[in-house]
Amino acid sequence: MTLLYSDPCFLDHDTGSHPECAERLRRVNAHLRETGLASRCELQDVVPVDPRNLHRVHTEKYAAQVRELSTRGGGRIEADTALSERSYDVALRAAGAACHAVQRVVRGAASRALCLVRPPGHHSLSKSAMGFCLFNNVAIAARMAIAKLELDRVLIVDWDVHHGNGTQDTFWEDEQVGFLSVHRFPFYPGTGDSDETGSGPGLGTTLNLPITFGISRRDYAQKFTTELLHFADKLKPQLIIISAGFDSHRLDPIGSLGLEVEDFGTLTKALIDVANEHAEGRLVSVLEGGYNVDILPLCVAEHLTELLKADAT
Repeated sequence: MTLLYSDPCFLDHDTGSHPECAERLRRVNAHLRETGLASRCELQDVVPVDPRNLHRVHTEKYAAQVRELSTRGGGRIEADTALSERSYDVALRAAGAACHAVQRVVRGAASRALCLVRPPGHHSLSKSAMGFCLFNNVAIAARMAIAKLELDRVLIVDWDVHHGNGTQDTFWEDEQVGFLSVHRFPFYPGTGDSDETGSGPGLGTTLNLPITFGISRRDYAQKFTTELLHFADKLKPQLIIISAGFDSHRLDPIGSLGLEVEDFGTLTKALIDVANEHAEGRLVSVLEGGYNVDILPLCVAEHLTELLKADAT
């Protein structure tokens, strides 16, 4: 069974003409309904994140800054990141969806979950917003899985075109949470070179796969799959969380690594195989980027199709 977290509340994070806009999810949700994919999932309720889980990643001072700016009607919390009056509440629900999905999957209610949430999270740091992101949804969920669900090892895989610097920073010295990022490099945010591998007890639990623009689709998929298999064999995760950004598609207006819709199916199948081998099938996917509103629904549908195929096996 695949759980689906999709709620109208995520449209209330009103960023106007910003690339990370409500229309992204509006179009995705409509496409999943029209194709019948949504009806094949078990739709879940969305609730705000428990503050204790939020503050395992973000400071209380930073969360208060987000709340206060939203209460005042919104604005820019940093150069790239816009808030509206409802943004704080919506961001709490985005993180809450990721946490609830992890809880349900780890406890055996389902093997897989897809969280179609916004704002995205993988750039946000413990004390600050960055790159369209407010709270780091995947990091909050992963840390909760270790702290509350008694898992020993979690793997986060980030295939957004932009390096997930906030997630990397959160787990830089963490031996229990592995982080694999495949991303365009050099590119925003400037981090994610191959020599960034963690430090202290977390040395070796970060794996960056920087990709130069112009790589062939075949070489991209081969590098991702090969490195993923080796890294998972080393880490032996009990849960895999995907930072699922779709801005590596060749038509994305602010990213692109030349991928096509079907390539996201290939990436998904590779992760399903690894989850089946190491994590009893446990796989939770959380939306990050993807800014072509015509293409994003197709990419998400391809991703969800593979998750649903796994239900039948």
